[in-house]
Amino acid sequence: MIVLDLVAIAAAFALGLLARLTGLPPLVGYLIAGFVLYASGMRVTETLHEFSEMGVTLLLFSIGLKLRLRSLAMPQIWAVSSLHMLATIILFTLAILALGSAGLPLLADLDWQLALLLAFALSFSSTVFAVKVLDEKGESNALYGRVSIGILIMQDIAAVVFLAVSMGKVPSPWALLLIGLIPLRPVLFRLLDKAGHGELLILFGISMALGGGVLFEFAGVKGDLGALILGVLLSTHPGAAGLAKQLLGFKDLFLVGFFLTIGLSGPLDLHALWIAVILVALVPLKVMLFYWLLARFHLRARTALLTSLSLANYSEFGLIVGGVAVTGGLISGEWLIVIAIALSISFIAAAPLNTFSHQLYKRFRKCLQRIESPIRIAEEKPIETADAAMLIFGMGRVGTGAYDGIDAQLEGNVAGIDIDSETVEKHQAAGRHVVQGSGSDPDFWARFQHDFSKVKLVLLAMPNHRENLYVTQQIRELGYQGRVAAIARYADEVESLKQAGVDAAFNLYAKAGAGLAEDAARGLLPESNGRT
Repeated sequence: MIVLDLVAIAAAFALGLLARLTGLPPLVGYLIAGFVLYASGMRVTETLHEFSEMGVTLLLFSIGLKLRLRSLAMPQIWAVSSLHMLATIILFTLAILALGSAGLPLLADLDWQLALLLAFALSFSSTVFAVKVLDEKGESNALYGRVSIGILIMQDIAAVVFLAVSMGKVPSPWALLLIGLIPLRPVLFRLLDKAGHGELLILFGISMALGGGVLFEFAGVKGDLGALILGVLLSTHPGAAGLAKQLLGFKDLFLVGFFLTIGLSGPLDLHALWIAVILVALVPLKVMLFYWLLARFHLRARTALLTSLSLANYSEFGLIVGGVAVTGGLISGEWLIVIAIALSISFIAAAPLNTFSHQLYKRFRKCLQRIESPIRIAEEKPIETADAAMLIFGMGRVGTGAYDGIDAQLEGNVAGIDIDSETVEKHQAAGRHVVQGSGSDPDFWARFQHDFSKVKLVLLAMPNHRENLYVTQQIRELGYQGRVAAIARYADEVESLKQAGVDAAFNLYAKAGAGLAEDAARGLLPESNGRT
Protein backbone atom coordinates (compact mmCIF):
# COMPACT_ATOMS: atom_id res chain seq x y z
CA MET A 1 0.00 0.00 0.00
CA ILE A 2 2.87 2.37 0.79
CA VAL A 3 4.40 1.69 -2.63
CA LEU A 4 1.06 2.40 -4.34
CA ASP A 5 0.70 5.66 -2.43
CA LEU A 6 4.21 6.70 -3.45
CA VAL A 7 3.45 5.85 -7.09
CA ALA A 8 0.25 7.92 -6.94
CA ILE A 9 2.07 10.90 -5.43
CA ALA A 10 4.87 10.67 -8.01
CA ALA A 11 2.35 10.45 -10.87
CA ALA A 12 0.46 13.45 -9.48
CA PHE A 13 3.67 15.46 -9.31
CA ALA A 14 4.80 14.51 -12.82
CA LEU A 15 1.49 15.24 -14.54
CA GLY A 16 0.81 18.27 -12.32
CA LEU A 17 4.16 19.72 -13.38
CA LEU A 18 3.37 18.96 -17.02
CA ALA A 19 0.03 20.75 -16.67
CA ARG A 20 1.71 23.81 -15.14
CA LEU A 21 4.31 23.91 -17.94
CA THR A 22 1.48 23.95 -20.50
CA GLY A 23 -0.26 26.85 -18.74
CA LEU A 24 -2.96 24.81 -16.96
CA PRO A 25 -3.61 24.50 -13.22
CA PRO A 26 -1.83 21.48 -11.68
CA LEU A 27 -5.18 20.01 -10.61
CA VAL A 28 -5.78 19.05 -14.26
CA GLY A 29 -2.65 16.92 -14.07
CA TYR A 30 -3.85 15.32 -10.84
CA LEU A 31 -7.15 14.31 -12.47
CA ILE A 32 -5.40 12.83 -15.49
CA ALA A 33 -2.97 11.01 -13.17
CA GLY A 34 -5.96 9.38 -11.46
CA PHE A 35 -7.34 8.08 -14.75
CA VAL A 36 -3.92 6.82 -15.86
CA LEU A 37 -3.40 5.03 -12.55
CA TYR A 38 -6.85 3.43 -12.75
CA ALA A 39 -6.11 2.20 -16.27
CA SER A 40 -2.87 0.72 -14.89
CA GLY A 41 -4.84 -1.34 -12.37
CA MET A 42 -4.54 0.85 -9.28
CA ARG A 43 -7.54 1.63 -7.07
CA VAL A 44 -8.19 4.18 -4.34
CA THR A 45 -6.07 3.37 -1.28
CA GLU A 46 -7.04 4.08 2.30
CA THR A 47 -4.36 6.77 2.52
CA LEU A 48 -5.62 8.60 -0.56
CA HIS A 49 -9.17 8.39 0.73
CA GLU A 50 -8.11 9.89 4.07
CA PHE A 51 -6.14 12.60 2.26
CA SER A 52 -9.21 13.43 0.22
CA GLU A 53 -11.46 13.69 3.28
CA MET A 54 -8.97 15.83 5.19
CA GLY A 55 -8.40 18.07 2.18
CA VAL A 56 -12.09 18.88 1.79
CA THR A 57 -12.49 19.42 5.55
CA LEU A 58 -9.53 21.81 5.71
CA LEU A 59 -10.80 23.57 2.59
CA LEU A 60 -14.18 24.30 4.15
CA PHE A 61 -12.54 25.34 7.44
CA SER A 62 -10.34 27.78 5.50
CA ILE A 63 -13.38 29.16 3.68
CA GLY A 64 -15.03 29.72 7.05
CA LEU A 65 -11.97 31.61 8.31
CA LYS A 66 -12.32 34.07 5.42
CA LEU A 67 -16.10 34.23 5.36
CA ARG A 68 -18.07 37.27 6.44
CA LEU A 69 -21.67 36.21 7.05
CA ARG A 70 -22.99 39.59 6.02
CA SER A 71 -21.74 38.90 2.49
CA LEU A 72 -24.29 36.08 2.14
CA ALA A 73 -27.01 38.70 2.56
CA MET A 74 -26.10 40.18 -0.82
CA PRO A 75 -28.91 39.47 -3.32
CA GLN A 76 -26.15 38.69 -5.83
CA ILE A 77 -25.49 35.62 -3.67
CA TRP A 78 -28.66 34.29 -2.03
CA ALA A 79 -31.09 35.31 -4.78
CA VAL A 80 -28.84 34.33 -7.71
CA SER A 81 -27.93 30.95 -6.19
CA SER A 82 -31.61 30.15 -5.47
CA LEU A 83 -32.91 31.24 -8.87
CA HIS A 84 -30.05 29.54 -10.69
CA MET A 85 -30.61 26.22 -8.92
CA LEU A 86 -34.33 26.29 -9.64
CA ALA A 87 -33.91 27.21 -13.31
CA THR A 88 -31.05 24.71 -13.83
CA ILE A 89 -33.04 21.83 -12.34
CA ILE A 90 -35.99 22.57 -14.62
CA LEU A 91 -33.91 23.01 -17.78
CA PHE A 92 -31.64 20.02 -17.11
CA THR A 93 -34.62 17.78 -16.32
CA LEU A 94 -36.21 18.66 -19.64
CA ALA A 95 -32.91 18.14 -21.49
CA ILE A 96 -32.32 14.73 -19.86
CA LEU A 97 -35.86 13.58 -20.66
CA ALA A 98 -35.46 14.78 -24.25
CA LEU A 99 -32.17 12.89 -24.63
CA GLY A 100 -33.76 9.83 -23.06
CA SER A 101 -36.67 9.94 -25.49
CA ALA A 102 -34.10 9.87 -28.30
CA GLY A 103 -33.11 6.41 -27.08
CA LEU A 104 -29.72 7.16 -25.55
CA PRO A 105 -28.57 4.35 -23.24
CA LEU A 106 -28.86 4.96 -19.47
CA LEU A 107 -30.81 8.17 -20.10
CA ALA A 108 -33.66 6.21 -21.70
CA ASP A 109 -34.13 4.29 -18.44
CA LEU A 110 -34.83 7.42 -16.39
CA ASP A 111 -38.34 8.54 -15.53
CA TRP A 112 -39.05 12.17 -14.66
CA GLN A 113 -38.35 11.69 -10.94
CA LEU A 114 -34.90 10.22 -11.58
CA ALA A 115 -34.23 12.86 -14.24
CA LEU A 116 -35.11 15.47 -11.62
CA LEU A 117 -32.71 13.85 -9.13
CA LEU A 118 -29.88 13.82 -11.69
CA ALA A 119 -30.60 17.44 -12.68
CA PHE A 120 -30.43 18.43 -9.01
CA ALA A 121 -27.01 16.76 -8.69
CA LEU A 122 -25.73 18.53 -11.82
CA SER A 123 -26.99 21.96 -10.72
CA PHE A 124 -24.14 22.29 -8.20
CA SER A 125 -20.66 23.66 -8.90
CA SER A 126 -17.48 22.45 -7.25
CA THR A 127 -16.35 24.28 -4.13
CA VAL A 128 -12.99 22.52 -4.21
CA PHE A 129 -12.28 23.52 -7.82
CA ALA A 130 -13.39 27.13 -7.47
CA VAL A 131 -11.48 27.84 -4.26
CA LYS A 132 -8.34 26.12 -5.59
CA VAL A 133 -8.40 28.20 -8.78
CA LEU A 134 -9.13 31.44 -6.89
CA ASP A 135 -6.21 30.75 -4.54
CA GLU A 136 -3.85 30.08 -7.45
CA LYS A 137 -4.90 33.31 -9.15
CA GLY A 138 -4.69 35.28 -5.89
CA GLU A 139 -8.25 36.55 -6.37
CA SER A 140 -10.13 35.01 -3.44
CA ASN A 141 -10.78 38.49 -2.04
CA ALA A 142 -11.87 39.98 -5.34
CA LEU A 143 -15.57 40.81 -5.56
CA TYR A 144 -16.20 38.02 -8.04
CA GLY A 145 -14.26 35.60 -5.82
CA ARG A 146 -16.36 36.47 -2.79
CA VAL A 147 -19.59 36.19 -4.80
CA SER A 148 -18.49 32.80 -6.16
CA ILE A 149 -17.68 31.44 -2.71
CA GLY A 150 -20.95 32.82 -1.32
CA ILE A 151 -22.96 31.07 -4.03
CA LEU A 152 -21.08 27.83 -3.38
CA ILE A 153 -21.83 28.05 0.35
CA MET A 154 -25.53 28.51 -0.40
CA GLN A 155 -25.33 25.41 -2.59
CA ASP A 156 -23.57 23.50 0.20
CA ILE A 157 -26.38 24.39 2.59
CA ALA A 158 -28.92 22.99 0.09
CA ALA A 159 -26.74 19.86 -0.21
CA VAL A 160 -26.78 19.29 3.55
CA VAL A 161 -30.57 19.60 3.61
CA PHE A 162 -30.90 17.11 0.73
CA LEU A 163 -28.64 14.55 2.40
CA ALA A 164 -30.52 14.85 5.67
CA VAL A 165 -33.83 14.19 3.92
CA SER A 166 -32.75 11.58 1.36
CA MET A 167 -30.63 9.50 3.72
CA GLY A 168 -33.02 9.85 6.61
CA LYS A 169 -30.14 11.37 8.53
CA VAL A 170 -32.12 13.45 10.98
CA PRO A 171 -29.92 15.38 13.43
CA SER A 172 -29.88 13.81 16.87
CA PRO A 173 -31.14 15.69 19.94
CA TRP A 174 -27.48 16.33 20.73
CA ALA A 175 -27.39 18.69 17.75
CA LEU A 176 -29.10 21.34 19.87
CA LEU A 177 -25.98 21.47 22.04
CA LEU A 178 -24.01 22.71 19.00
CA ILE A 179 -25.56 26.11 19.64
CA GLY A 180 -23.32 26.19 22.70
CA LEU A 181 -20.34 26.72 20.41
CA ILE A 182 -21.38 30.38 20.01
CA PRO A 183 -20.83 31.40 23.66
CA LEU A 184 -17.62 29.33 23.58
CA ARG A 185 -16.16 31.69 20.97
CA PRO A 186 -14.15 33.71 23.56
CA VAL A 187 -12.54 30.46 24.72
CA LEU A 188 -11.59 29.58 21.12
CA PHE A 189 -10.21 33.09 20.65
CA ARG A 190 -8.12 32.69 23.79
CA LEU A 191 -6.71 29.37 22.56
CA LEU A 192 -5.89 30.95 19.21
CA ASP A 193 -4.06 33.79 20.97
CA LYS A 194 -2.04 31.32 23.04
CA ALA A 195 -1.15 29.15 20.02
CA GLY A 196 1.35 31.73 18.75
CA HIS A 197 2.64 31.54 15.17
CA GLY A 198 4.43 28.20 14.87
CA GLU A 199 3.50 24.54 14.85
CA LEU A 200 1.02 25.02 17.70
CA LEU A 201 -1.02 27.31 15.46
CA ILE A 202 -1.10 24.63 12.76
CA LEU A 203 -2.11 21.97 15.29
CA PHE A 204 -4.84 24.25 16.61
CA GLY A 205 -6.24 24.78 13.10
CA ILE A 206 -6.19 21.10 12.19
CA SER A 207 -7.76 20.19 15.53
CA MET A 208 -10.56 22.72 15.04
CA ALA A 209 -11.25 21.58 11.46
CA LEU A 210 -11.17 17.82 12.03
CA GLY A 211 -12.60 18.03 15.54
CA GLY A 212 -15.47 20.17 14.31
CA GLY A 213 -16.23 17.59 11.63
CA VAL A 214 -16.27 14.71 14.13
CA LEU A 215 -18.40 16.70 16.59
CA PHE A 216 -21.05 17.52 13.98
CA GLU A 217 -21.08 13.94 12.65
CA PHE A 218 -21.70 12.73 16.19
CA ALA A 219 -24.71 15.06 16.36
CA GLY A 220 -26.08 13.70 13.07
CA VAL A 221 -25.00 16.72 10.99
CA LYS A 222 -22.66 16.61 7.98
CA GLY A 223 -19.09 16.87 9.26
CA ASP A 224 -17.90 19.22 6.53
CA LEU A 225 -20.52 21.72 7.66
CA GLY A 226 -19.01 21.56 11.14
CA ALA A 227 -15.58 22.51 9.81
CA LEU A 228 -17.12 25.43 7.92
CA ILE A 229 -19.04 26.69 10.98
CA LEU A 230 -16.01 26.50 13.28
CA GLY A 231 -14.06 28.47 10.70
CA VAL A 232 -16.81 31.11 10.68
CA LEU A 233 -16.73 31.31 14.49
CA LEU A 234 -13.02 32.13 14.33
CA SER A 235 -13.25 34.42 11.27
CA THR A 236 -13.55 37.67 13.27
CA HIS A 237 -10.36 37.01 15.21
CA PRO A 238 -7.39 39.16 14.04
CA GLY A 239 -5.30 35.99 13.66
CA ALA A 240 -7.78 34.21 11.36
CA ALA A 241 -5.96 35.27 8.19
CA GLY A 242 -2.65 34.05 9.61
CA LEU A 243 -4.19 30.72 10.57
CA ALA A 244 -5.59 30.28 7.06
CA LYS A 245 -2.17 31.03 5.59
CA GLN A 246 -0.49 28.49 7.89
CA LEU A 247 -2.95 25.77 6.81
CA LEU A 248 -2.62 26.58 3.10
CA GLY A 249 0.15 24.09 2.37
CA PHE A 250 -1.56 21.26 4.25
CA LYS A 251 -4.87 21.97 2.52
CA ASP A 252 -3.29 21.94 -0.94
CA LEU A 253 -1.36 18.75 -0.19
CA PHE A 254 -4.41 16.83 1.03
CA LEU A 255 -6.53 18.09 -1.88
CA VAL A 256 -4.17 16.29 -4.25
CA GLY A 257 -5.69 13.13 -2.79
CA PHE A 258 -9.16 14.45 -3.58
CA PHE A 259 -8.39 14.99 -7.28
CA LEU A 260 -6.61 11.66 -7.54
CA THR A 261 -9.57 9.78 -6.05
CA ILE A 262 -11.91 11.33 -8.63
CA GLY A 263 -9.76 9.96 -11.45
CA LEU A 264 -9.47 6.63 -9.63
CA SER A 265 -13.24 6.30 -9.20
CA GLY A 266 -13.88 4.41 -12.43
CA PRO A 267 -12.60 3.37 -15.87
CA LEU A 268 -12.79 5.57 -18.96
CA ASP A 269 -15.32 3.27 -20.62
CA LEU A 270 -16.27 4.55 -24.11
CA HIS A 271 -19.97 4.11 -23.45
CA ALA A 272 -19.82 5.98 -20.14
CA LEU A 273 -17.49 8.56 -21.69
CA TRP A 274 -20.04 9.32 -24.43
CA ILE A 275 -22.84 9.95 -21.93
CA ALA A 276 -20.50 12.05 -19.78
CA VAL A 277 -19.54 14.23 -22.75
CA ILE A 278 -23.24 14.85 -23.44
CA LEU A 279 -23.73 15.95 -19.83
CA VAL A 280 -20.68 18.23 -20.02
CA ALA A 281 -22.23 19.84 -23.11
CA LEU A 282 -24.92 21.18 -20.76
CA VAL A 283 -22.37 23.13 -18.67
CA PRO A 284 -22.43 26.20 -20.99
CA LEU A 285 -26.14 26.47 -20.18
CA LYS A 286 -25.23 26.80 -16.47
CA VAL A 287 -22.62 29.41 -17.29
CA MET A 288 -24.94 31.52 -19.46
CA LEU A 289 -27.66 31.37 -16.84
CA PHE A 290 -25.24 32.46 -14.11
CA TYR A 291 -23.99 35.33 -16.27
CA TRP A 292 -27.48 36.57 -17.12
CA LEU A 293 -28.68 36.45 -13.51
CA LEU A 294 -25.57 38.16 -12.13
CA ALA A 295 -25.78 40.88 -14.76
CA ARG A 296 -29.46 41.42 -13.97
CA PHE A 297 -28.51 41.81 -10.31
CA HIS A 298 -26.30 44.80 -11.21
CA LEU A 299 -22.85 43.23 -11.38
CA ARG A 300 -20.63 44.55 -14.14
CA ALA A 301 -20.04 42.34 -17.16
CA ARG A 302 -16.50 41.48 -16.04
CA THR A 303 -17.54 40.48 -12.52
CA ALA A 304 -20.47 38.44 -13.84
CA LEU A 305 -18.28 36.63 -16.38
CA LEU A 306 -15.45 35.79 -13.96
CA THR A 307 -17.95 34.55 -11.38
CA SER A 308 -19.73 32.41 -13.98
CA LEU A 309 -16.48 30.87 -15.24
CA SER A 310 -15.37 29.98 -11.70
CA LEU A 311 -18.64 28.02 -11.38
CA ALA A 312 -18.42 26.44 -14.86
CA ASN A 313 -18.20 22.82 -13.75
CA TYR A 314 -20.00 20.02 -11.99
CA SER A 315 -19.61 19.31 -8.31
CA GLU A 316 -18.27 16.35 -6.38
CA PHE A 317 -21.69 16.50 -4.73
CA GLY A 318 -23.00 14.79 -7.86
CA LEU A 319 -21.08 11.68 -6.84
CA ILE A 320 -22.69 11.79 -3.39
CA VAL A 321 -26.18 12.05 -4.88
CA GLY A 322 -25.32 9.25 -7.29
CA GLY A 323 -24.15 7.10 -4.42
CA VAL A 324 -27.41 7.71 -2.53
CA ALA A 325 -29.43 6.76 -5.63
CA VAL A 326 -27.35 3.62 -6.29
CA THR A 327 -27.64 2.52 -2.65
CA GLY A 328 -31.40 2.96 -2.83
CA GLY A 329 -31.55 0.91 -6.04
CA LEU A 330 -32.90 3.84 -8.04
CA ILE A 331 -30.18 3.84 -10.72
CA SER A 332 -27.44 1.47 -11.84
CA GLY A 333 -23.90 1.68 -10.50
CA GLU A 334 -22.70 2.71 -13.96
CA TRP A 335 -24.06 6.18 -13.27
CA LEU A 336 -21.34 6.76 -10.66
CA ILE A 337 -18.70 6.26 -13.34
CA VAL A 338 -20.57 8.56 -15.75
CA ILE A 339 -20.85 11.33 -13.15
CA ALA A 340 -17.18 10.94 -12.15
CA ILE A 341 -16.09 11.24 -15.78
CA ALA A 342 -18.39 14.22 -16.39
CA LEU A 343 -17.04 15.88 -13.27
CA SER A 344 -13.43 15.34 -14.35
CA ILE A 345 -14.02 16.58 -17.90
CA SER A 346 -15.81 19.66 -16.60
CA PHE A 347 -12.77 20.39 -14.39
CA ILE A 348 -10.37 19.95 -17.29
CA ALA A 349 -12.49 22.17 -19.56
CA ALA A 350 -13.01 24.86 -16.91
CA ALA A 351 -9.33 25.11 -15.93
CA PRO A 352 -8.06 26.95 -19.05
CA LEU A 353 -11.21 29.11 -19.11
CA ASN A 354 -10.36 30.36 -15.62
CA THR A 355 -6.66 30.69 -16.38
CA PHE A 356 -7.37 32.98 -19.34
CA SER A 357 -10.58 34.53 -17.97
CA HIS A 358 -9.23 38.09 -18.03
CA GLN A 359 -8.12 37.74 -21.65
CA LEU A 360 -11.50 36.28 -22.60
CA TYR A 361 -13.30 39.23 -21.07
CA LYS A 362 -11.02 41.71 -22.78
CA ARG A 363 -11.72 40.08 -26.13
CA PHE A 364 -15.51 39.81 -25.79
CA ARG A 365 -16.08 42.86 -23.58
CA LYS A 366 -18.29 44.82 -25.98
CA CYS A 367 -20.55 41.84 -26.61
CA LEU A 368 -20.83 41.00 -22.91
CA GLN A 369 -21.61 44.57 -21.89
CA ARG A 370 -24.83 44.56 -23.91
CA ILE A 371 -26.49 42.61 -21.09
CA GLU A 372 -24.93 44.76 -18.38
CA SER A 373 -27.23 46.68 -16.04
CA PRO A 374 -26.78 50.49 -15.93
CA ILE A 375 -27.12 50.35 -12.12
CA ARG A 376 -23.91 49.87 -10.11
CA ILE A 377 -23.54 48.39 -6.65
CA ALA A 378 -21.30 50.31 -4.24
CA GLU A 379 -18.23 48.18 -4.93
CA GLU A 380 -18.33 48.85 -8.66
CA LYS A 381 -18.92 52.59 -8.91
CA PRO A 382 -16.41 55.04 -10.52
CA ILE A 383 -13.06 55.30 -8.72
CA GLU A 384 -11.63 58.71 -7.77
CA THR A 385 -8.21 59.38 -6.24
CA ALA A 386 -8.13 63.20 -6.38
CA ASP A 387 -5.14 63.32 -8.76
CA ALA A 388 -2.63 62.02 -6.22
CA ALA A 389 1.07 62.26 -7.09
CA MET A 390 1.77 58.70 -5.91
CA LEU A 391 -0.43 55.66 -6.46
CA ILE A 392 0.00 52.45 -4.48
CA PHE A 393 -1.69 49.31 -5.82
CA GLY A 394 -2.14 46.80 -2.98
CA MET A 395 -2.55 48.07 0.56
CA GLY A 396 -1.27 45.09 2.50
CA ARG A 397 1.63 45.41 4.92
CA VAL A 398 4.11 46.50 2.23
CA GLY A 399 1.72 48.98 0.64
CA THR A 400 0.68 50.38 4.01
CA GLY A 401 4.30 50.82 5.09
CA ALA A 402 5.11 52.63 1.85
CA TYR A 403 2.02 54.83 2.22
CA ASP A 404 2.87 55.88 5.76
CA GLY A 405 6.53 56.38 4.93
CA ILE A 406 5.97 58.74 2.02
CA ASP A 407 2.64 60.37 2.90
CA ALA A 408 4.32 62.99 5.13
CA GLN A 409 6.81 63.89 2.38
CA LEU A 410 4.09 64.43 -0.23
CA GLU A 411 1.82 66.22 2.23
CA GLY A 412 -1.07 63.81 1.89
CA ASN A 413 -0.80 63.57 -1.89
CA VAL A 414 -0.80 59.75 -1.87
CA ALA A 415 -3.61 57.36 -2.80
CA GLY A 416 -3.88 53.65 -2.19
CA ILE A 417 -5.92 51.14 -4.20
CA ASP A 418 -6.93 47.72 -2.90
CA ILE A 419 -9.33 45.02 -4.08
CA ASP A 420 -10.70 44.06 -0.66
CA SER A 421 -13.58 46.17 0.70
CA GLU A 422 -12.77 45.42 4.36
CA THR A 423 -9.14 46.42 3.88
CA VAL A 424 -10.29 49.66 2.27
CA GLU A 425 -12.70 50.39 5.14
CA LYS A 426 -9.94 49.76 7.70
CA HIS A 427 -7.57 52.21 5.98
CA GLN A 428 -10.25 54.84 5.52
CA ALA A 429 -11.08 54.62 9.22
CA ALA A 430 -7.37 55.18 9.95
CA GLY A 431 -7.43 58.37 7.88
CA ARG A 432 -5.65 57.05 4.78
CA HIS A 433 -6.83 57.94 1.28
CA VAL A 434 -7.59 54.43 -0.03
CA VAL A 435 -10.17 53.41 -2.63
CA GLN A 436 -11.42 50.02 -3.76
CA GLY A 437 -10.47 48.67 -7.15
CA SER A 438 -8.60 45.97 -9.04
CA GLY A 439 -5.78 46.99 -11.36
CA SER A 440 -6.17 43.68 -13.22
CA ASP A 441 -9.71 44.67 -14.21
CA PRO A 442 -9.72 46.03 -17.79
CA ASP A 443 -12.71 48.20 -16.88
CA PHE A 444 -10.90 49.59 -13.83
CA TRP A 445 -9.06 52.01 -16.07
CA ALA A 446 -12.33 53.24 -17.58
CA ARG A 447 -13.71 53.78 -14.05
CA PHE A 448 -10.49 55.34 -12.80
CA GLN A 449 -10.91 59.12 -12.65
CA HIS A 450 -7.28 60.20 -12.59
CA ASP A 451 -4.87 62.49 -14.48
CA PHE A 452 -1.74 60.41 -14.99
CA SER A 453 0.27 63.46 -16.04
CA LYS A 454 0.33 64.46 -12.35
CA VAL A 455 1.59 61.09 -11.12
CA LYS A 456 5.26 60.92 -10.12
CA LEU A 457 5.45 57.32 -8.96
CA VAL A 458 3.34 54.15 -9.15
CA LEU A 459 4.13 51.45 -6.59
CA LEU A 460 2.88 47.92 -7.28
CA ALA A 461 2.65 46.15 -3.92
CA MET A 462 0.19 43.40 -4.84
CA PRO A 463 1.06 39.83 -3.80
CA ASN A 464 0.12 38.40 -7.20
CA HIS A 465 2.95 38.66 -9.76
CA ARG A 466 0.58 38.49 -12.73
CA GLU A 467 -1.40 41.44 -11.44
CA ASN A 468 1.75 43.53 -11.05
CA LEU A 469 2.74 42.71 -14.63
CA TYR A 470 -0.74 43.48 -15.92
CA VAL A 471 -0.95 46.87 -14.20
CA THR A 472 2.48 47.78 -15.56
CA GLN A 473 1.30 46.99 -19.06
CA GLN A 474 -1.92 48.97 -18.61
CA ILE A 475 -0.36 52.17 -17.30
CA ARG A 476 2.32 52.10 -20.00
CA GLU A 477 -0.35 51.65 -22.68
CA LEU A 478 -2.17 54.66 -21.22
CA GLY A 479 0.94 56.71 -21.91
CA TYR A 480 2.28 56.99 -18.37
CA GLN A 481 5.97 57.93 -18.60
CA GLY A 482 6.72 58.24 -14.86
CA ARG A 483 8.54 55.83 -12.65
CA VAL A 484 7.15 52.45 -11.62
CA ALA A 485 8.36 50.35 -8.69
CA ALA A 486 7.15 46.86 -7.79
CA ILE A 487 7.69 44.08 -5.29
CA ALA A 488 8.41 40.44 -6.12
CA ARG A 489 8.97 37.26 -4.16
CA TYR A 490 11.50 35.54 -6.45
CA ALA A 491 14.48 36.56 -8.56
CA ASP A 492 12.84 35.50 -11.85
CA GLU A 493 9.84 37.71 -11.02
CA VAL A 494 12.14 40.69 -10.54
CA GLU A 495 13.61 40.13 -13.98
CA SER A 496 10.24 39.75 -15.73
CA LEU A 497 8.95 42.94 -14.07
CA LYS A 498 11.93 44.91 -15.36
CA GLN A 499 11.40 43.52 -18.84
CA ALA A 500 7.74 44.63 -18.65
CA GLY A 501 8.74 48.25 -18.02
CA VAL A 502 9.16 48.49 -14.23
CA ASP A 503 11.96 50.88 -13.32
CA ALA A 504 12.77 49.28 -9.98
CA ALA A 505 11.72 45.80 -8.83
CA PHE A 506 12.58 44.65 -5.32
CA ASN A 507 12.78 41.15 -3.94
CA LEU A 508 10.43 41.36 -0.97
CA TYR A 509 12.37 39.00 1.29
CA ALA A 510 15.79 40.40 0.43
CA LYS A 511 14.63 43.98 0.99
CA ALA A 512 13.02 43.04 4.30
CA GLY A 513 16.44 41.95 5.54
CA ALA A 514 18.12 45.02 4.12
CA GLY A 515 15.51 47.27 5.71
CA LEU A 516 16.03 45.64 9.08
CA ALA A 517 19.78 46.12 8.81
CA GLU A 518 19.35 49.76 7.80
CA ASP A 519 17.00 50.49 10.72
CA ALA A 520 19.37 48.77 13.13
CA ALA A 521 22.32 50.74 11.80
CA ARG A 522 20.42 54.00 12.04
CA GLY A 523 19.25 53.31 15.59
CA LEU A 524 22.33 51.66 17.09
CA LEU A 525 25.18 53.08 15.02
CA PRO A 526 24.39 56.77 14.48
CA GLU A 527 27.84 57.40 13.07
CA SER A 528 26.98 55.15 10.11
CA ASN A 529 24.15 57.49 9.01
CA GLY A 530 22.15 54.44 8.05
CA ARG A 531 24.88 52.93 5.85
CA THR A 532 25.21 49.16 6.22
